[in-house]
Amino acid sequence: MALISIKDLLLRTEVGFNPHELGKKQDLLLNIRIYYQLQEEEKNDNPEQALNYRDVCKKIISLVENRQYNLLERVADEVADLVLAIPRVKEVDVEVDKPHALRFAKSVSFSLSKKK
Repeated sequence: MALISIKDLLLRTEVGFNPHELGKKQDLLLNIRIYYQLQEEEKNDNPEQALNYRDVCKKIISLVENRQYNLLERVADEVADLVLAIPRVKEVDVEVDKPHALRFAKSVSFSLSKKK
């Protein structure tokens, strides 16, 4: 089993249900840990066999930035499902961080893990 971590992926989307949040895009930071099966790429150095984390990242960006969410929980769940749909992926951890969500806190985050 191998691990790829995508750290501090900064996205903008409509998230929240309070009146002051509606219709406004806000920053989200995503941290994603992808556990997957290697296909000998670590031995033969062949990019064609590697899990293409750039493509994974593009799919996540497209998903999150083109949607509207009430809850961080929903964002994390949809991202986890998208990543788990990749055949080689066995498990994923997703943390969604909403900076400045609380007045006296740097951020609020929600995390979830899913396995096949």
